[in-house]
Amino acid sequence: MVDMNETQIRAGEEVLEFDPASQTDAGVVFIGRIRSPWKDRATCPRNIGSARDSGQGARIELAPGYARGLAGLQVGQPLMVVYWMHHARRDLIVQAPRHVEAPRGTFALRSPNRPNPLAMSAVRITALDPEAGTIGIDAIDCMDGTPLVDIKPWHETIDTPATGSS
Repeated sequence: MVDMNETQIRAGEEVLEFDPASQTDAGVVFIGRIRSPWKDRATCPRNIGSARDSGQGARIELAPGYARGLAGLQVGQPLMVVYWMHHARRDLIVQAPRHVEAPRGTFALRSPNRPNPLAMSAVRITALDPEAGTIGIDAIDCMDGTPLVDIKPWHETIDTPATGSS
């Protein structure tokens, strides 16, 4: 966990007046861990594109009891991986990232710092061992040991946004 009192606030950022972690509405079960080459924030890519550019793959290791959920998946298939950014801040509601010109609301950013530090990446299966409960993936943008929340198949006909105006 991050100690919120030791993390600096950039100009223009705003902090919530409460701790979102203290307001639990539901429980989340971690179904495994993500194994990546990234050991700390300094080396971890900022996004999945940068992670892919590094050429370093990763692996998903399911917790005991979940391996049967891999039935039907295939090498080469795209997946949506949902994970819990356990080192992220949860109290920033306005952020000032270095790559944009002005502060933005947390919900206008893909930053891991958010009330519920969920992240999601579209990845491709490179290896699959259903008996061991492991999935090799092409890349990931999180630190080694990040808790896994969910895995969903990516389907072009469902997951590609509509084009044009509504």
